[in-house]
Amino acid sequence: MRPLKPVINLLITVYASMFVNLTILCQSGTIVADKDFEALYSSLAVKVDMERMRNSVYYLSQDPLPRRVLNWSLPGHKSSSLEEADGWIKQQLKNYGYKPKSDKTRVRAFGRDLTKPLAHQYATPPEDAPWYKAHNIFAGKRGSEHPDDLIIIMAHKDSQSWIASPGANDNAIGTCGALELALVLSNYKPKHTIRFIFCNEEHTPWTSITAAEAIREAGSTVLAAINLDGIGVKPLSGKGQLTNVTRYTTSEGEKLADLMARLNINLSLGLQQSKYLSAHSEDDDGSFINSGFPWTVLNIGSMPYGDPNYHLEGDTADKVDYENAKMTVQLTLAAIIYLDIFGRP
Repeated sequence: MRPLKPVINLLITVYASMFVNLTILCQSGTIVADKDFEALYSSLAVKVDMERMRNSVYYLSQDPLPRRVLNWSLPGHKSSSLEEADGWIKQQLKNYGYKPKSDKTRVRAFGRDLTKPLAHQYATPPEDAPWYKAHNIFAGKRGSEHPDDLIIIMAHKDSQSWIASPGANDNAIGTCGALELALVLSNYKPKHTIRFIFCNEEHTPWTSITAAEAIREAGSTVLAAINLDGIGVKPLSGKGQLTNVTRYTTSEGEKLADLMARLNINLSLGLQQSKYLSAHSEDDDGSFINSGFPWTVLNIGSMPYGDPNYHLEGDTADKVDYENAKMTVQLTLAAIIYLDIFGRP
């Protein structure tokens, strides 16, 4: 009878070798996947065009549209300036190959309380304030494997309804950043559905509430939602810095904020990236958190928000930091691709 010890030793050696080879294969696959991700990101990031974003911001906040509200129209125009902006946004999306859709929400312009600090004079609308129909604009890429799982990019497209502010930093730049992402991803074939939502936050109620509630009622899963608002905006003391803050409210949101930080480092994007915990869900990202979608964050240039022209007539297109905004769009692009390939962090 053959001794068992040599046989056992042989089996151990064979299985150990198989384990090592399997480990090497798995590690190799992970490395290849990371390289594929980086290559895909690089091929798309180079398409983000700062001048196109600049031209779009000037269109929406200076010429031909100095404001984007429902309670004011250009002289001689029948449509409100926000309706004209909606038409332009839809046309851009069509030019990129999308089929944009819209819904409607009854809203009113905010009132104005002159006793408050100038940047915060918005107030409850007077009882006799007229109602308007405001629209969210939707466009997207249907996922090939997980069509009911959504990666959402949102930005509010309106400017302040109680003061004649151009709203360049708040939030023409976020709107144009979302449009840039829609263009760059127009030929991308996602596993999960990517949805762009252009909403309204400077009238009341916010139309992002309507959008979030509709998604909840449809039974869809929000894999992640990223709000672009005031991207690249910072106080005068931060001039020359390239900043992004990912604000979160939930533990799930913090994981997305940490993902932004890792992507910024691993892809050598060069942003001064930080995260900020908000005790309360706010803004359009808050609409999604309040509707039961905790994987939601805001990308913004500074927190607390540092724009010296916040909600003022001085929020003009020449004061936007377009280089910073471009880099934030590239970081957001990296997050979209990562989430689509690898899922939640």
